[in-house]
Amino acid sequence: MPGSAQDSAHDPNGNASGPSRRATLRTAGAAASAALLLPLVSASPAAHADQPRADGPPADDGALQRAFAAAAAEYGVPLSVLLGVSYLQSRWDGHRGAPSVTGGYGPMHLTDAHTALLTAPHHSQGTEDARGDLARPLKVPEPSVPEPRQLPARLRTLSRAAELTGLPAAALRGDEGANVRGGAALLAAAQKQLGLPPSEDPADWYAAVAAYSGADDATAAAVFADDVYEVIRGGAARTTGDGQRVRLDAAPGVTPDTRQLRTLGLPSPARDPRVEAPENVSCEWIPAPYERFGDGDYGNHDLASRPASQSIDYIVIHDTEGSWDTTIKLVQDPTYVSWQYTLRSSDGHIAQHVPLKDVAWHAGNWYVNAKSIGLEHEGFLTAPDAWYTEAMYRSSARLVRYLAKRFDIPLDRQHILGHDNVPGTTTAGIKGMHTDPGPYWDWAHYFTLLGAPFRRTAGASGGLVTIRPDYRANRPVYTGCETAGQACAPHGSAAVRLHTAPSADAPLVKDIGLRPDGSDSTTGVNDTGARATTGQQFAVAGRRGDWTAIWYLGGRAWFRNPKRRPTAVSAKGLVVTPKDGVAEVPVYGRAYPEKEAYPQGVPVQAVSPLPYKLLAGQSYPLGLRTRGEYLWATTFDQAGHQVVRGQDVYYQIQFGHRVAFVRAADVTVRRSGK
Repeated sequence: MPGSAQDSAHDPNGNASGPSRRATLRTAGAAASAALLLPLVSASPAAHADQPRADGPPADDGALQRAFAAAAAEYGVPLSVLLGVSYLQSRWDGHRGAPSVTGGYGPMHLTDAHTALLTAPHHSQGTEDARGDLARPLKVPEPSVPEPRQLPARLRTLSRAAELTGLPAAALRGDEGANVRGGAALLAAAQKQLGLPPSEDPADWYAAVAAYSGADDATAAAVFADDVYEVIRGGAARTTGDGQRVRLDAAPGVTPDTRQLRTLGLPSPARDPRVEAPENVSCEWIPAPYERFGDGDYGNHDLASRPASQSIDYIVIHDTEGSWDTTIKLVQDPTYVSWQYTLRSSDGHIAQHVPLKDVAWHAGNWYVNAKSIGLEHEGFLTAPDAWYTEAMYRSSARLVRYLAKRFDIPLDRQHILGHDNVPGTTTAGIKGMHTDPGPYWDWAHYFTLLGAPFRRTAGASGGLVTIRPDYRANRPVYTGCETAGQACAPHGSAAVRLHTAPSADAPLVKDIGLRPDGSDSTTGVNDTGARATTGQQFAVAGRRGDWTAIWYLGGRAWFRNPKRRPTAVSAKGLVVTPKDGVAEVPVYGRAYPEKEAYPQGVPVQAVSPLPYKLLAGQSYPLGLRTRGEYLWATTFDQAGHQVVRGQDVYYQIQFGHRVAFVRAADVTVRRSGK
């Protein structure tokens, strides 16, 4: 690789200028990520005229529960089985008539990929700037629409449900009661086709449940069925996004006959020995390429020997912004970027692409890349109903628990990051950072599945708050899901909005990194400038009536937090504050060593402060302590790589919506509260 390209790969301003495509993708300030992919379908409800839209709670909030009971009785399916299957597919949500990324509709996820593709507007994804500093426009082809007969059976279950029930396809797509009937009919037909007798005992329906997943191997089908029966044993209760109250009473004694799985005749391939995943998930090995191409270029990750070479401190949660098939194709492209795992929406199936010892290019921050694992979840930031399924949440949680235990990663929001929490490395890189998985990812539910729910840990004098709104009831207005400035459909959210004063009419707080001109943040769904998200902790900066102030991006930020319906809970912990006599402390997007630490032959990386300041009198929660560290890896041969470690110590803090770093020499660590 020419010297100029090597230097540009780590330009302190984050702007690569050499000829190497790889260098630009890995520029320290570049937002290299797999989160910008070609969508299979749009999940826009407006694209489906035959489906009703319900912006408010329905008049009858028990109608869906009765629909489940009626369908179960009509088709002879145990109610708990019908409810359990639906919960895994959709958590009982109709998703406002929007299709999933695999063309599934309604609470039972009846698939009609042909219609979903026909009615979906094609969205261009702009340029490759969001993945690096390339300025080439992405050449995104118009998706072809195959005839229904050309689609696999798992992508056209709705037509089969129409045959079984006699209901029109439009009703099965748009009417939740009809959709539930269609799902019940499919389960009953599967039970009969498998030669199993009708039964009132839910334990006798294991194979039919496994078949409903549409999985093409026995392991994936079994994982889905096991999850359904876990829900049946534990029970569930939920109010859906449109206000429907649904309940599944716990039946702890249900023990399904798992031997039934053999009746499906599915292959049981041995797990590839390269797979690194817990036994209770379905995971395959689809490797990302590590190969030379072009002039001194290679892709699409770096070989390493973690954790011996560097500790793994973070797990980064992404969404794909595209379909499973598109995502898998892209990660196998050596000219693209990489991540460790992709998770499928329909059944939670996982593919691993990069060994955990190696460094994938996924977070848009080279420091974080070198010390993290990236998980891509099939779905769309602006269309959570297309959708973040319960099956995917559960599979992801199992994988993250496994990874956290293996690498001793704390289960908190300063170590389990969204891509939208990863900081830009330099001022120039802030605007290009990605915003997935966005405000609709249900962090509270996810951390409950992780076994680390967000709870109150202190009284009101604890000094910290953990953001924790009621996801379903918390519906701040977002704009730009479909058209810039246009309000998104009302939807539950994990985020609260931050104002400059304790009033909903006060301007939103400013983010000078995103808007150097000093203009206010917006309600845009991709604008993270005035947003605090579930699980994040902040130091309390004041209280007034129903409002709480926190220290955020160097100033006070207010959010509504009424006692009767709180959006945060009290906490306590360690915080950092400027040392006595220090008026302001610089804030960084990476923890790089001091220049004296670099050996000959490794270019010194500038310790570039971001445009923010931590001011005297302010406090920010402490996440982790680390020495400055930098991975020099610009050659195909791993022998040319080197980890530079310095003496400077950094603290990671929750500074805004994204985490940040401060030098330990500039701050004091103390306990929060009085």
